[in-house]
Amino acid sequence: MENRIVLIVQRNELTEYLIYNKLSKSIRNSDNAKILAKIAEDELKHYHILRNHSGVNVKPIKLKVLLYMFMAKIFGLTFTLKLMEKSEGNAIRVYSMLTKSLPGIHNVLMDEESHEKQLIDLLDEEKLKYVSSMVLGLNDALIELTGALAGFTIALQDSKLIGLIGLITGVAAALSMAASEYLSTKAEGGGKNPIKAATYTGLMYIVTVLLLILPYILFSNAYLCLGLTITCAVTIIFIFTFYVSIAKDLSFKKRFLEMLVISLGVAILSFILGFIVKLTFNVEV
Repeated sequence: MENRIVLIVQRNELTEYLIYNKLSKSIRNSDNAKILAKIAEDELKHYHILRNHSGVNVKPIKLKVLLYMFMAKIFGLTFTLKLMEKSEGNAIRVYSMLTKSLPGIHNVLMDEESHEKQLIDLLDEEKLKYVSSMVLGLNDALIELTGALAGFTIALQDSKLIGLIGLITGVAAALSMAASEYLSTKAEGGGKNPIKAATYTGLMYIVTVLLLILPYILFSNAYLCLGLTITCAVTIIFIFTFYVSIAKDLSFKKRFLEMLVISLGVAILSFILGFIVKLTFNVEV
């Protein structure tokens, strides 16, 4: 059992060496790059120590390396380092178990604890300062537009018309939200740039709008489009909630369910409202 654990952590050390090494070469901040390069060297040293115990050469998990580099490109360095920090925390627990039976592991444990602290000190990415602005744009777009599209679907039943109305409504709302965020951030102060805050809010809103109306542009069946839009909304909520929960150390389950219930609740109410309007005014398109 112990040999199996040693092989697992040995493989993880080699894999994390490659990840830290690649991350160190991908960032512009030279001080942070040196810290990541030093952590990479330590991980390689740990690999060799464990190999001396196991007597076995192992290969890195290449898929994990590719996944972390992809996440660094899409979600940023802070998100990726947060995940790495969690991995360091798991390694500390494993090494704490091995210190009693394997000589030299105590030094590895101390290195891992040092790595966790160094990673925490690195976490100061600009975009995290504007997460609240991003959340504002995303939440409003999901809640307002998903609800509006649901109402339009039952009332109008013309996918192209619904998509066009959704686009006009969404872009207008995005500009309005961006302007409101600019004024709000400027009034509050607090070190955030009002223009950047407004840009993050507006861009998140518009990107969400484009994704939600895309089914109505591509397909002719309005109810199919609504189903795809709701699926898209749930996917967006899942991905963004996962990002925020990791980057800001928040509860994923609670935030995901909260956003999901609110967005789908508004969509259902809007669908019912659209049905009532259609019956009351006998709307036919």
